[in-house]
Amino acid sequence: MAEQMNGPVETGAAMDYSEHDKTYNMFLAGAKYGTIVIVALMIAMAVYFFSGAGAIVSFLTFLVLSIGGSILAR
Repeated sequence: MAEQMNGPVETGAAMDYSEHDKTYNMFLAGAKYGTIVIVALMIAMAVYFFSGAGAIVSFLTFLVLSIGGSILAR
């Protein structure tokens, strides 16, 4: 069975909540914009492989989708 503790429990150092919030917001932004770039890359690869449009059109598709998605995600 578990022992019952009646005294103070050590909780470690005090939390820096403002730094925690900054880190969390940076993680969310990285996940959001990283997902946009990966989806744009997949679509651009599909344009290159399946449409025969060429590498330049595929690269322009990637740029347009990445920039447009980033603008819409703000």
